[in-house]
This record gives sequence, C-alpha cells and structure tokens, in this order.
Amino acid sequence: MSRLAFFVPQEYDNVMVKGFLRRYCGISARLLIRLKNSPDGILVNGRHARTVDLLREGDRIDLNLPQDRSAVKEAELPVTAAWEDEHLVIFQKPANMPVHPSPGHATDTLANAAGAYARKKGETWAFRPINRLDRDTSGLVAVAKNAFCAAKLSDSGIQKEYFAVCQGMLSGSGTIDAPIRIKEGHSIQREVGEGGVRAVTHWRAVAAGKGHTLLRIRLETGRTHQIRVHFASIGMPLAGDDMYGGSRALMPRQALHCAVMEWIHPVNGETIMVTQPLPDDFKQLCEKLEIFV
Repeated sequence: MSRLAFFVPQEYDNVMVKGFLRRYCGISARLLIRLKNSPDGILVNGRHARTVDLLREGDRIDLNLPQDRSAVKEAELPVTAAWEDEHLVIFQKPANMPVHPSPGHATDTLANAAGAYARKKGETWAFRPINRLDRDTSGLVAVAKNAFCAAKLSDSGIQKEYFAVCQGMLSGSGTIDAPIRIKEGHSIQREVGEGGVRAVTHWRAVAAGKGHTLLRIRLETGRTHQIRVHFASIGMPLAGDDMYGGSRALMPRQALHCAVMEWIHPVNGETIMVTQPLPDDFKQLCEKLEIFV
C-alpha cells in the first residue's frame, strides 16, 4: 500500500478535508471515494478522518492508497528501469515492443514486462503509463505506481525530448504547427489536414549528412504519430518510417527515440530529469550517414 503525506498551509485553515484533497492535493473524485471506503484511507495527525472534518494549519494528512491489482499477464522481457521511486518508474522501452496488449501482442508488451518487474520487487500496481510510444519507437516511458501520480502527471505533466533522423537537409530550428486528423479510409494512419486537432512540434537540427538530418524535438502537444506525421507533411519523413513515406533502406524502423524526460514530482515537488542514450541501431544509422553527435 502506498502512502502520501501532505501538510495543511495557512490558506487552507478551517477548510474541510475533501476541499483540501480536491483543490490543493489534486485528488480525483474517484480516488477520494476509494479513500473514504478504505480502512484508514484518510488520516489527520495519525487519526481516522472524515471528508467533512475541518482542518487546521499545520495538520498532517496521510493518504493510504488502496492496493492495486495487476490486470495483465506477466512476462519476463528485456526491459530495464532508467529511474524509479515508490511512486513512479521510468522504463527504457526497446523498439519492436508495444506499450499495451492488443490482438497479436498479448504477452510481448511493456505492460506485461512491467507486471513481472513489479512482482520481482514484491510490489503490486496497475499499469498506468503517463506517455505512450509507438511499437517501433524506442525510449523512455513513465509509469505511475498509483492513481494519484497518474492523474497529476497525465495532462502534460512530463516534458519530453526526442531524437529523430529525417530524410532531407535541415538547419537551424523551427516549429511545425499543423492540425492532425485520421486519414480517410484508415483507422491508424494520420495526416495533416483541416478539421484535425491542433499539434505543435518544436525542432532543432543537431547535425546533417548524406541527405539526412539528426533532429532534437520537443513536443508542445502529444498527438498520435505527431512527429512522424509532421515531418512527412513537410516532405521530410523519418528514416525507416515507410508508413509515412520514409525509406527502410538504412533502418528497418522509424528513426525516433524518446531520450529525455523532465517533470516536477507530484509528491515531493522536486524537479527530476532522466535521460537515455541512443540505442545501437540508431547510432549505427548515424554512423552510416556520417552524422556524429
């Protein structure tokens, strides 16, 4: 069982427990109901508290979060953690691994690997990814170990940076601000077009060689296939991304890697940054193109 602790500031003196938890702590209504129905779910100064009790400045509130149950089948897969504490774990997802189970991928996903990882540590938590990567995109995936952290970080709570190699020569930096929609007649493929959802991608050219450019990318929004669609829309698809016009001659998957995550921890307020180096296949691509980082 996870425990969260908060102290009541002056501006919440004489405020009910439920008001403090909803407004100050950011506890969802659903989680608040679960806490109310859990033995010692809400403690004030070490004693059981009702949600209608009034708080005083300096009171300590402890929340004993309900025990999770893993809903996916565990599988021993080659996945490691880049960073972890009792509330979050940042996994290093390899290419060719889906994040979620789907038809044809029942036991080879990050969700399956996370279940086995938690069991080895003697922990039980539901799989709550904060971000999602395409199957063939490598890099960092943040997973919350409890509902509180998942809710606090889900709305752009983690800033991410990617490396990508596009086909074409770019220099300097720029922004692609173009709406993305589902391509007509398709269920997965996207395109830039009228009526789509606004999507903003910021990029900076790191190096270039042999008709390709190594890019460092920051997303302002997080749409499905956003980076891949945006660069295809300007005639510079990612190397290896044949879904959006890229060639697989030099790399058998899209040259895209989530390399950096930065966030303010929802429990202790610390700013944390985690990085992951480029995988071997990405480095080999850069060597072929004589791009040296």
